[in-house]
Amino acid sequence: MNHQWKFFRAGGFDQVSLESASDLQNLKHLDQKLWVALSCPTTGIEFDARTLTLIDVDADGHIRANELIAAIDWASERLGYADVLAGDLPGVPLAAIKDDALISAAKDVLPAGETMISVELASSAEAAYTSRAEAAWQAAGAAAMPLGEATEAACAAVAAVKEKIDDYFVRCRLAQFDARSSDAMNVAEDTFKTLGASALVMDAEGVSALPLAKIVAAPVGAGDEIPSRVGDTPLEMDSGINPAWTARIAALRDMAITPLLGARAKLSEADWQAVQDQLAVYRTWVSAKPAGLPPEAQAVKDLERLARYVRDLMPLANNFVAFRGFYTRTSKAMFQIGTLYLDGRAAELCVSVHDAAKHASMASLSRMFMAYCDCVRGSERLHIAAAFTAGDTDQLMVGRNGVFYDRQGRDWDATITRLAEHPISLRQAFWSPYKRLARMISDQLQKMAASKAAGVDAQMGAVAATAPKPPPTAFDVGKFAGIFAAIGLAVGALGTVAAGVISGLLSLKWWQIPLAVGGLLMLISAPSIIIAWFKLQTRNLGPILDANGWAVNARARINIPFGTSLTQLAKLPEGAQRSLSDPYAEKETPWIIYLVVILVVVAAVAWFTR
Repeated sequence: MNHQWKFFRAGGFDQVSLESASDLQNLKHLDQKLWVALSCPTTGIEFDARTLTLIDVDADGHIRANELIAAIDWASERLGYADVLAGDLPGVPLAAIKDDALISAAKDVLPAGETMISVELASSAEAAYTSRAEAAWQAAGAAAMPLGEATEAACAAVAAVKEKIDDYFVRCRLAQFDARSSDAMNVAEDTFKTLGASALVMDAEGVSALPLAKIVAAPVGAGDEIPSRVGDTPLEMDSGINPAWTARIAALRDMAITPLLGARAKLSEADWQAVQDQLAVYRTWVSAKPAGLPPEAQAVKDLERLARYVRDLMPLANNFVAFRGFYTRTSKAMFQIGTLYLDGRAAELCVSVHDAAKHASMASLSRMFMAYCDCVRGSERLHIAAAFTAGDTDQLMVGRNGVFYDRQGRDWDATITRLAEHPISLRQAFWSPYKRLARMISDQLQKMAASKAAGVDAQMGAVAATAPKPPPTAFDVGKFAGIFAAIGLAVGALGTVAAGVISGLLSLKWWQIPLAVGGLLMLISAPSIIIAWFKLQTRNLGPILDANGWAVNARARINIPFGTSLTQLAKLPEGAQRSLSDPYAEKETPWIIYLVVILVVVAAVAWFTR
């Protein structure tokens, strides 16, 4: 019988509703094209790191769809009734376990009268078993180290030359087997000619590949200073060694041969084997180091895994297969790592960032206004990207400081280091042309004033330093007449424009004047509003997460109403009392002054246009 799926629509697309254990168990049958995400990183998100490590079986730092399905199947096989997977429990109840080994392990770790194996309890039991196994292994180490702390260095010296020394003794045996092979076991003259034709270094590959020493077959039955068997040809460690291996043979002699066997100038094959035998105990001990729990306590480790899966699989699926908590605003998504407070706003869509430049190049496709911040808390550093989806951008600039609160409630000093600018709202888009015009005029006036002030200061300084005080000059009527004429022309031009606008408005009926003014404003603001509308309609969460290593599988739109809810604006508490009396408020200009100015302007217009 096919499973009956339920879907809800959020973010402009359908998402599967995961509410029951049956929903989890049937995820493997749900078309993965309907999953919101198919991969997520194990770092930079707010989720239990230990649980993610257990699910990430290939340890590649990502949770993929098949790994989540495998974790659900693993837990289901060990549960008598799987409903606990959707029970929002802190662990696994003893009554829900059907695996005998796990039941036995649970009874061993449960305090008297308790029936719930919590994640904390299971983790403590696992850590205790691991600690005991580690202690037992360490205790066995004393007998496994014939040279104490120097044993490890001796093993490393043996491993560095083992293959080459074994090769030497095999060649000697072949030469002993048949004297005709002696020449073949050594280096041919042509090989030396080839090497001599080029510049050599001591550890060149061609040199190190030559035999360790000259191969000589000892006469059958002949003795030696340290004979071990008939025909044995010891290795002279002080002379005749291939130059590429001299240092390593010296290290072998000093770190392993002499400490274990005593001083030797020659190494026989029997002595070589004796050294390896003495160090074999240490190698066996190292290889037996417990990576986790001993085999007899594996059930405790599985118990911890089961407790974590019962607690975490449903929340993980609802942050992976669907973004339920994020789009329903019932809980924080695991990619939301905290809240940034800045410029009278609280930005709730904050994600972790490793490389701001790389992240911004991808996240810019989301069409969201992103502020990249460096966060500092003592010696700790954190990099975040915060999405601003309400308010305006006037005071958002590089260098501004705010406070970032992570999901644990810790506060960080946050400084904006980079901006990815996009429209925030239609209101901002409406006023942006006028703000840009006002800013441009203000900047130009400031530049002109600064330039004139600088010029005047320079002239005054030069005159004061070099020129004598000039005699007073008579008033030049002609010069000032030209200035007044220029001013009159400027006023006339402005007056003509003003008169045209005023006369046009006065020619309209009273109810048409507001419509005309509104139409003029819309004519100016329309291009900005249209561009902003298209961008706001295409805002997408996917690129922000993809830039962090996610594989978002849906067009996770963030429309205007939902986006506005992600950034909270400052507002007074409900029922708060507000006093509008401001002792330092700027004094208002009496209305009569505005009336006089208007009359003067109208009179000037009438004069210059008659």
